[in-house]
Amino acid sequence: MTKIDARNIDFYYGNFHALKNISLSVPANEVVAFIGPSGCGKSTFLRLFNRMNDLIPDTRMTGTIMIDGQDIYDRAVDTDTLRRNVGMVFQRPNPFPKSIFDNVAYGLKVNGVKDKSFIAERVEHALKSAALWEEVKNKLKESAYSLSGGQQQRLCIARAMAVRPSVLLMDEPASALDPIATAKIEELICELTKETTIVIVTHSMQQAARVSHKTAFFYMGEMVEFGDTKKIFTNPEKEATQNYITGRFG
Repeated sequence: MTKIDARNIDFYYGNFHALKNISLSVPANEVVAFIGPSGCGKSTFLRLFNRMNDLIPDTRMTGTIMIDGQDIYDRAVDTDTLRRNVGMVFQRPNPFPKSIFDNVAYGLKVNGVKDKSFIAERVEHALKSAALWEEVKNKLKESAYSLSGGQQQRLCIARAMAVRPSVLLMDEPASALDPIATAKIEELICELTKETTIVIVTHSMQQAARVSHKTAFFYMGEMVEFGDTKKIFTNPEKEATQNYITGRFG
């Protein structure tokens, strides 16, 4: 089943043509990785899936993006509802200045959920999903800032997962973390596909190879190649993909 279907996407920052005629489909409950050198458009494309680029002045998009069969750029779409359904984890952990519990419960409370036992149950489930429960279950009232960087990033993943998003976007989620914390985040990504569909931007080709089912290679605002990760890394069709993967540029 197709979860995200992007067709003929062009995107402009003012007069700068940042994305050029990109089409791609993301299957449900899989991980799709976007790779490519800095400034090639991969994060810009990712942010189209929850309309984060709407917040940047003088930008425009043409083409269509469907998520769960709905055109997310339709005027009737409420962006707050969309962003609850399409969660996002950023490059650096960004916990709120609240307790560990309140960080995870935040989205539920904003959505008007008042049932305390339901909230507690959902918080526990989200923390377990993020492989953090055993580490924090006895200090849920402590500040989220008391956690290590890797734990804070898993907390942000738990916060996004608490509202049961249909899609989870990750923009280089492990780039600020040490190798041990990175390994935990990667294990988590593989585990979370039971519950959601993940699109990840990563500067690490090794990470893309480890966690994703499909990989898209971006270069100069174009999607050069998209396919099964194993094929992209072992037998790409395009010379530019081969050159990037073997380290000849980028």
